[in-house]
Amino acid sequence: MSEQLNNLEKRLFDFAVRAIKFIRTLPTSSEYSVIKYQLTKSATSSGANYEESQAGSSKADFINKVRISLREMRESNYWLRIIKGIYDEDNQELNYLIQESKELKLILGSIVQKSRT
Repeated sequence: MSEQLNNLEKRLFDFAVRAIKFIRTLPTSSEYSVIKYQLTKSATSSGANYEESQAGSSKADFINKVRISLREMRESNYWLRIIKGIYDEDNQELNYLIQESKELKLILGSIVQKSRT
């Protein structure tokens, strides 16, 4: 289990870094500015909240932090899908980020569900 958690921490970190690098490639128009800001916040917050969960003071605190991490990943997936909807070209990195955010949502959701029992 510990190795899985380390893998999840790494995936969340890598997701945030790749999202930021992708955001840097987006156009500078005003509508993209809002999306870039929101995506940067949610993509980095997911990993940060998961990191905090690892030092939770109780099981309830752990579950709450992972639940926040899940919420932020769901938001990241939403902003990525918005970009996909308005972006003029098919972008391999964007497709990767959308797929990775889906997988991370499933993993975080599973942790929340299993931790409740």
